Amino acid sequence: MNHSSPLPSSIVTELQRLTRTELSRGARIGHVVLALVASAMTVIVVSLWLTEPALPLRTRIAFAALTGIGTGWTVFAVWVLSTRRVMLARHRQVAGRLAVLFSSVFTVGCLVLALAAETNAARPALGMSLGLLMIAAVVWRRAERAQAKLLVRRAQLEQELDRRPE
Repeated sequence: MNHSSPLPSSIVTELQRLTRTELSRGARIGHVVLALVASAMTVIVVSLWLTEPALPLRTRIAFAALTGIGTGWTVFAVWVLSTRRVMLARHRQVAGRLAVLFSSVFTVGCLVLALAAETNAARPALGMSLGLLMIAAVVWRRAERAQAKLLVRRAQLEQELDRRPE
C-alpha cells in the first residue's frame, strides 16, 4: 500500500498523543526506582537468609518467598526498561499479573500463619493482604481493559489508513 499523501490531522494527533503517553520519562524513572528498590530488598533478604543458618523453617520459607518476589519485580523492571517503550499496555498487564500473584502468595502466607499461630497478631496482616490482593486485582483488570481499548483503536486507525486512496 502506497500512502504518499499526508495523514489526516486527527490520526497524526492521536498517534502523537499515544506516543507521548507511552514514552513517559516519569514512567522510566519509576521503573528504574522499582529495579533499584526491589534488587536492594532482595540482596538484603538473601544476605540475612545466608548469614543466619539457624532460622526457623517458617522464616526460611518467608525469606524464599520474599527473594522470589523481589527477583520478580527486578526482572520485570529491567524487562520494561530494556524494551525502551515504557508503560505499554502489555507491561501494565504483566505488572498486574505479578501484583496478583505476589499478593496471593502474601495472602496464603498470612492465612497459614493465622490458622497455625496461637496469637491474633496474624489477623491484621491477613486483612491487609486481602486488601492488597483486591487492589492488585483491580489494577490487573484495568490493565486488561486498557489493552483491549488500545487494540480496538489500533484496528480503527489501520482501517482508516486502508481506506485512504493511494
